[in-house]
Amino acid sequence: RRSMNHCTSTQCFIGPIRMNLAKAALALLVSSPMGGAFGVARHSATRISAISFRRRHTMSAASSMFVHALPTSKPAATCPSYRSFSALSARGGSTALNSAVAAEAETATPVEYFRKDYTPLPHKVSKIKMTFNIESGKTVVTSEMEIVPNKDVKDYEALDMVLDGDESSVRLMSLSMNGRDLEEGKDYTLEPGKLILKASTLAGAPASTLTTVVEVVPEDNTQLSGLYKSGDMYCTQCEAMGFRRITYYPDRPDNMAVFENIRLEASEQEYPILLSNGNLVDSGKLEGGRHFATWSDPFPKPSYLFCAVAGNLGSIQDTYTTSSGRKVRLEIFSEPENVNKLQYAMDSLKRSMKWDEDKFGLEYDLDLYNIVAVNDFNMGAMENKGLNVFNTAYVLADPATATDGDYERVEGVIGHEYFHNWTGNRVTCRDWFQLTLKEGLTVFRDQEFSGDMGSNAVKRIEDVRGLRGRQFNEDSGPMAHPIRPESYISMDNFYTATVYSKGAEIIRMYNTLLSTQGFRKGMDLYFERHDGSAVTCDDFLSAMADANEVDLSQFSLWYATAGTPEVIYSTAYDPDVGIFTLTLSQKSQSKSPLLIPVAVGLLDKKTGKEVVPTIVLELKEETETFEFPDLEGDVVSSILRGFSAPVKLVSQSGADNEADLAFLAAYDTDGFNKWEAGQKLYTSLIFQNMDGKESAETLDYVNEAFGRTLADTSTSDYSIKAYALTLPTEGTLAEQVDIVDPVAIRKARGSVKKGIARKFQKEIKEQYDAITEDIEGEGEFKVDATSVGRRRLRNVLLDYLCSIKETPEEQKVAAALATKHYEAATGMTDKMAALSALASMDGEGAASRDAALEKFYQEADGDALVLNKWFTVQALADLPDVLERVQKLTDHPDFTLSNPNRCRSLVSAFTMNSAPFHDESGAGYKFLSDIIAKLDKLNPQISSRIAGSLIQWRRYDEKRGTLMKSELEKLAAMKPISDDLFEVVSRGLK
Repeated sequence: RRSMNHCTSTQCFIGPIRMNLAKAALALLVSSPMGGAFGVARHSATRISAISFRRRHTMSAASSMFVHALPTSKPAATCPSYRSFSALSARGGSTALNSAVAAEAETATPVEYFRKDYTPLPHKVSKIKMTFNIESGKTVVTSEMEIVPNKDVKDYEALDMVLDGDESSVRLMSLSMNGRDLEEGKDYTLEPGKLILKASTLAGAPASTLTTVVEVVPEDNTQLSGLYKSGDMYCTQCEAMGFRRITYYPDRPDNMAVFENIRLEASEQEYPILLSNGNLVDSGKLEGGRHFATWSDPFPKPSYLFCAVAGNLGSIQDTYTTSSGRKVRLEIFSEPENVNKLQYAMDSLKRSMKWDEDKFGLEYDLDLYNIVAVNDFNMGAMENKGLNVFNTAYVLADPATATDGDYERVEGVIGHEYFHNWTGNRVTCRDWFQLTLKEGLTVFRDQEFSGDMGSNAVKRIEDVRGLRGRQFNEDSGPMAHPIRPESYISMDNFYTATVYSKGAEIIRMYNTLLSTQGFRKGMDLYFERHDGSAVTCDDFLSAMADANEVDLSQFSLWYATAGTPEVIYSTAYDPDVGIFTLTLSQKSQSKSPLLIPVAVGLLDKKTGKEVVPTIVLELKEETETFEFPDLEGDVVSSILRGFSAPVKLVSQSGADNEADLAFLAAYDTDGFNKWEAGQKLYTSLIFQNMDGKESAETLDYVNEAFGRTLADTSTSDYSIKAYALTLPTEGTLAEQVDIVDPVAIRKARGSVKKGIARKFQKEIKEQYDAITEDIEGEGEFKVDATSVGRRRLRNVLLDYLCSIKETPEEQKVAAALATKHYEAATGMTDKMAALSALASMDGEGAASRDAALEKFYQEADGDALVLNKWFTVQALADLPDVLERVQKLTDHPDFTLSNPNRCRSLVSAFTMNSAPFHDESGAGYKFLSDIIAKLDKLNPQISSRIAGSLIQWRRYDEKRGTLMKSELEKLAAMKPISDDLFEVVSRGLK
């Protein structure tokens, strides 16, 4: 039992005795049949994407760090990559040795890697020089590596050196050391996924120079990992394990080498721009119309941060002067026709650089900072040192093609990748199990940046909506894992919402527990200790603990705990002594209690005034009771303010007190909890409707909260108001039931929405018209917080008005309003809001729907990102024949499975349209399974991510669950099947 003395500061930290302290697709839409964005991962997946979250490559072979064969084997013909060696042979043949290794790889049992089995390298590459001779149909890569012994490893002289290499992509042409050709069998051996230099070959030398010559065929690389061709551009993607698809190398993050000389050679006419990491040190012309460029990066880095680009690109340039007065040249490249869409990304980059200097004292360290936009990219973006590569969706933006959400994601992802320069590049992770060390930390940093650039309250609501919509779902399924996983088969499957978004929440808890100042002290010590090193999550925790002289050993349990913890609360007030007590209990998969920061405030029940400002309670035991003395009257508690921990807050009684929720929705001073109280009221009414037991009292509370919010003119933050008026999404609602019935959830949510719309139709229309008049009078299109919020609120109101469409006359009125909204739109945000409403029109609104879709398609004029929106809005439509429409769209000439953005825009979006995807016939599951089977042969990263939509079959009724499981079993029986897909499917069937 802890006594809570009053605190006058806004935020204190209370100890036991004393006080201390991803849309990709759906987020394109302002609203949807399911109730708004489904939480696109910006980073990642980005970052979110729909994702998921960004980039990465199929693990193609066993690594020397962690080797364990699974007891379950996949089909004998399986190979982790699908471009067969016959393709290489057709382009000039492969050695018999390479062919034999490829054949052996095809029958290999998948390997599971364990964190506990980490061993350091006995030999490392300290420096590397590379030459890329790029020609049509093949690229020859020559690498010269300086190999040095790792004397920290016991008996290093007796240990072999393993170089990773994906034989499905790399053909070894020659191998020599210190000028001597090496002999296979005597000096080295080739095995699936690796080249092993024998210890005797390296013995006695303080340093050796290994030269390799390999051939790769980027034109055939549909995995988009390693060196590949996107349109008319060559580019690389090396995280997590793509460098081994370029050459043989110790492709693991703890080998940090200086890439001191990277030379690119190509046709000058076709590829006038040649880029790599670091600074440009030389360039010139060659014979035969070719040219070269040589780059050098003075900072040691792991191979996953390597990058090379060759293409015919346009660009914009700018400069940034750092806090120390050094001038940095900034350049952002894209296809020439998209150069006019790069300015917002440049402005965002400069804001990111300034923010990192102001917030963390971190200054950029090279003379150049380059960004390249690429159409074909598996994830959101990649933080390659000095040369970021971006999915075009996260760098191109103008009012005619980008929504406000797109602008926000561009700013956030630009910031995320820039912030990686320190949290990921200068200090990187020792092994891939530590991925959250760089990603969780950097997501937290980009969230703080975006909040400071706009509204922190709005950003917090958006981030938590995304966390609950995607990460909580992940926590409850077969792919659940701690933020630091203990094992994996394909690392690509662990670029997840858990690692990114929940990882960011764990970092946020450090900031909450230690204060902003304490967190900065910990960051400073972290960089002081580990700059230029590859480290672990434990190293970060130690820096935080040592800098603040606190014991964080209990907090470390978060890194090993899967699932979403629950915090159960109960309250009591004793009027005789003026003491309010709050009892908190915790449940989690941790064997010992977690350290959970619970931010709490108290409001006077009579006046609504805050009598105890936000304090942070440390919940350290299974159950603890906290006392708040010296109160003059009863209070209402505001618990978990700002969502201070990634947990589910549950009343001990089993249901929240709705009177208290209504009170908090009206008076709470915490923006997040004020929004949360309204969401809980909406949720209660929706579930009552679903059960056929709608309470008049609950309906009154909902109407009161909605009406008060709608009429409120005191707030200047239109986005907060828009979110307060928006019902919980179908995904959020599904997370609160044991057995999900998507059709019932949609029906109940729709019923409540229409009821609210009908009751407040007059007031909603009046406010819609008033905002419309304000926007029309503004003239200039702006992307500031006020303008974005105003459009967001207006589009929420439009969504309510268009939900009234039960009679033919109402359908005409709704269609006319949405059409007028579309035609008057001055930017993509309003256009998409109208198109989203029209896409679900039927009956008398069908003609308007078809006309708008056709007009949008014609106005897109082939723009890839705009066409993605066109596919997405149709995949999300609330129509009875939406599956047939989606199936037809897969045959559209503008649709292709080979482009990840296009695939996600239709297929992934449809899986988020819960009611038709989960139709009882199972047709949606079969459609998805057939797509996955085709996709796995092209791009295993994307096939495995989309397959995640089938693995939650246990959460549905027996009929749906059986049908989903059947499709998983069909996928598991495929021959061949990628490691990526095998891992997801096999976990789903366990």
